[in-house]
Amino acid sequence: MKLAHDGIPTIVFLALATAAFAFISPVPAVVMGALTALAVWFFRDPDRVTPQREGGFFSPADGKVVEISDAEHSFTGPALKVGIFMNLFSVHVNRAPCAGTVEYLEYIPGKKVAAFAPKASEVNERHLVGLATAWGPVLMVQIAGLVARRIVCRLARGDVLEAGQRYGMIKLGSRVDVYLPRDVKLHIKMGDQVYAGVSLLGVSER
Repeated sequence: MKLAHDGIPTIVFLALATAAFAFISPVPAVVMGALTALAVWFFRDPDRVTPQREGGFFSPADGKVVEISDAEHSFTGPALKVGIFMNLFSVHVNRAPCAGTVEYLEYIPGKKVAAFAPKASEVNERHLVGLATAWGPVLMVQIAGLVARRIVCRLARGDVLEAGQRYGMIKLGSRVDVYLPRDVKLHIKMGDQVYAGVSLLGVSER
């Protein structure tokens, strides 16, 4: 099983703790072993092949569609917003929804209310990435959830991304919003389960 690089230190620490407790007492060793197994499952990072689709926008995260609304941001202007909630059992590696060049980065400290709530987009800790694309500006927002403790984003201005390319993750339950051009025709609806890099959110009609 392929693992996210950001999770390896945690997994190694838990594995070493399990080995240490094995020489002391079987009960804590079993508990630590279970935590190690959960960490391995949480930090899994399966390889995926993003379909070729002209004007297609793919999910940036695994999870459930919890918001579809009209929105506006200074980077995108009027946009179509799709919110995706990741629970503790989702793959938490985030992927680019389309090809583009990073032109905007912003980190905003904030609260940690439940990530499935619409207000989480406005009040929670979050990291914003704006892409210049052939179909207009696209904004990806990684949002910390109730128990999330770290947002990882490995991008810098000027980076060029391909559709489905890994760019970061959020540790523990969280949410990713994506702001798409207003002319995108959605292929998803509220409550749908989507998967990063493979689930088609919509197609630009330009």
